[in-house]
Amino acid sequence: MTFLETTLLVIAIYITLVLVRVILGPTIWDRLLGLNAISAKIIMSIVILSIITQQSYLLDVALVYALLGFISTVLIARFIEKKGDIS
Repeated sequence: MTFLETTLLVIAIYITLVLVRVILGPTIWDRLLGLNAISAKIIMSIVILSIITQQSYLLDVALVYALLGFISTVLIARFIEKKGDIS
């Protein structure tokens, strides 16, 4: 098992631990922060997978995923802050 494969395994363990925090989080903000952390770890996993497989198009996928994750986090935070008022 190489260093990068071990790193992917450790990231998977961290995702599992953060998922527990998302499920048990006492507030909605803890859950949102946990989902953002999971998104960041998935992006790291995609980049490492790109390095392992030497397929550069995965870096584009990671970039698009990062942009979508950021936009969705901001929109969900605004939705929560306004207490569900969409307008």
